[in-house]
Amino acid sequence: MSTCATASRDLDEPLAGTAATARTWLLVEQPGPWGAKALTDSHLAPGLGRALETAAQGTGVRAALIRRPGRHADLPPASRHQVYVAHTAPGRTWLRSCMVDDPRRLLDLDFAALGSGDHCGVGTPHTGAPLALVCTNGKRDRCCALLGRPLAAELADAGEEGVWEITHLGGHRFAPTVLVLPYGYAYGRAEAHTVKEVLAAVRAGRVVLRGCRGGSAWERPGQVAELAVRAATGEDGAGALDVAGTREADGADGADGRWEVTVAHTDGRRWQVTVASGASLPPRPESCGAALKTPARMDVVAVRTIPDGVPCAPGGLPGPVGP
Repeated sequence: MSTCATASRDLDEPLAGTAATARTWLLVEQPGPWGAKALTDSHLAPGLGRALETAAQGTGVRAALIRRPGRHADLPPASRHQVYVAHTAPGRTWLRSCMVDDPRRLLDLDFAALGSGDHCGVGTPHTGAPLALVCTNGKRDRCCALLGRPLAAELADAGEEGVWEITHLGGHRFAPTVLVLPYGYAYGRAEAHTVKEVLAAVRAGRVVLRGCRGGSAWERPGQVAELAVRAATGEDGAGALDVAGTREADGADGADGRWEVTVAHTDGRRWQVTVASGASLPPRPESCGAALKTPARMDVVAVRTIPDGVPCAPGGLPGPVGP
C-alpha cells in the first residue's frame, strides 16, 4: 500500500515553505508511548498538556514532547524531565536547557515573553551539540514511525549526541522530517548522511539548503522567500537573513494569492521576493489513510534586488524614491 510520503516524493512536491511556524520552541522530555495528540495522550498529565497548549496559544511558542531514540515501553512516569527552550529569530537566537522534577513549573513561565525572545532566565545556555529532532509519532501518521524512527536510531547509533524524537512537526507526507535547533530550520525526506551534514553546518553557524523546508521563525511565504534569496546569492550564514516584511498582494485570497516579501541581509542588502500560492496537483493524501486533497504550495515567481536608498513602504514593499 502506498504511503503519503511515497506519493509526495513520487510527485516531487516542493519542500520549501512547509515548516511548522514557531518563533520559540518549548520541548519537554516525556518517555513512553505517545498518542496522536501527545501533549494530552502520554504519561504527561493530560491537564498539564492542555494547559501548555493554552498558555502557548497566540504567543509564538510551540510546545512539544521529546524522548530519546529507542524502544518506548509503557514504563512508569519519569521522575525528571529534560527541558529545552529555543528562540529562532535571526540575530536573537538562543537555546537553553534545564531539568525539572515537576513539569507543572513550566506553567509559571511568561509565554508571551518567551515568544518575543526573552528567555526569562529559564535554565542555562545549552553548550552541547545542536539538537536534531526527528518526528516519530506513528499514532499521528505511520510514515513518521516507519521512516522517522529508523533515522533517529541510525543517527544516535552514529554518535550524534543531540538526537531526540519529537511528537509532531507537521507535514507527515515529507517524512522523515527533522527540526534542527537552535536556528530552527526544518528538513524533509531526510537521510542520515544529510542530517549529519546539516548538523556539521550548524556547528559552524551555517544553513544547508538541500532538503530544507524553511525556518520556523516565519510564516510560509517568508520561509520560501528566505530560502530563495539564499539560493540566489549563495548566502549560508545562519543569522545573515531576516524577513523584514510580508504583504499579501491586492486581490489575493490566500488560496491562489501572491505575497511580496522583503528579505534583509545584516550587511544592508535587501531583496523583494514575489511568492505565489497555488494548489498541488494531482490530488494526493496529506497523511496516510486521508482523503485525496490538493494541499497549498508556495512557488517563487521573482527575486529582485532592492537598490540602495529605496525605502520600503509598510508591509515590506519598496516605496517611492525621492521627496
